[in-house]
Amino acid sequence: MKFGAAVLRSYESPFAVEEVILNAGPADGEILVRIEGCGMCRTDLAVRRSAGRTPLPAVLGHEGAGVVVETGGQDTGPGVGDHVVLSFDSCGHCRNCLGAAPAYCDSFASLNLFGGRAENAARFTDAAGGALAPRWFGQSSFAEYAMVPARNAVRVGPALPVALLGPLGCGFLTGAGAVLNTFGAGPGDTIAIFGAGAVGLAAAMAATAAGAVVVAVDRYPERLALAERFGAIPLHAASAGLPDRIQRLTDGGARFALDTTGSARLINDALRSLRPTGHLGLVARLHTALPLEPGALDRGRTISHICEGDAVPGLLIPRLTGLWQAGLFPFDQLIRTYPLAAINEAERDCDAGRVVKPVLIPEGSR
Repeated sequence: MKFGAAVLRSYESPFAVEEVILNAGPADGEILVRIEGCGMCRTDLAVRRSAGRTPLPAVLGHEGAGVVVETGGQDTGPGVGDHVVLSFDSCGHCRNCLGAAPAYCDSFASLNLFGGRAENAARFTDAAGGALAPRWFGQSSFAEYAMVPARNAVRVGPALPVALLGPLGCGFLTGAGAVLNTFGAGPGDTIAIFGAGAVGLAAAMAATAAGAVVVAVDRYPERLALAERFGAIPLHAASAGLPDRIQRLTDGGARFALDTTGSARLINDALRSLRPTGHLGLVARLHTALPLEPGALDRGRTISHICEGDAVPGLLIPRLTGLWQAGLFPFDQLIRTYPLAAINEAERDCDAGRVVKPVLIPEGSR
């Protein structure tokens, strides 16, 4: 079948919306999804800085949501007509997948970042027959259609605004999952969130919904205003004595801190803002060594990396849509929609901080 998709042909070039060809229907365990909307994530944009590790040309996009139009077998789970949110790929049979930790799948990098499933490599081409990289995060959903392993797809209710739900599969899942899964935050807990972008603001919403006291740190006043709207105490990242201020606001230090920035200075500030035995979670990928200041990791404090919010998507995504329906997780307030044809404008706005979460709407879905 032929359909439109945004193709990235080199690490420096803009996206080009062009016709692509899927040369075979769904195999056993796969579903074909008509994409209604796809979020743009910083991970998509980081491909430009991947030092050639991500194969190109490729169709990116890994926060897709849409409607199943074809299945590859009787036991795929989602059926034709079901509304689904697409999340990351995982093998399903390694020790971590079997232990309900698919974000730490032994094959996570190869399946999601560096080439996808080898058996699907020859199925996706451009209009001239040139090969495109296998599926990005099992999806390649900057497109009108996506062929995905059924394992990636989570059914959602047909009354929900499916075009806006895609970011629940990665960015919003990561922030909310860090709070609800990794930290297990509840009433009376204190959380300091460093970076009020899509992940940080999702974490702030989830923490407020859980009954925690939240402090949000960012350098952009408009992001801090959003965090305050969602129940957080705002603090500018350049504030003098930031750890001491957070300790005062949280009655002796935050129990948890979440860093979404990857900034060594803010990571050290986050550690110093914790109470004894506090836990700092990092979600940003670090590209250089992380120097820790003397005393930052004292008094039983711990630091760990959190991938995909430690989530089982089939469990967390329904929880988040339920919180949204209850008015407790208003993620839609972070979204601005763009037609798929305006993907380069969306990327520029995202890079410039003019939008928290762009969602691309394919032409046929508007």
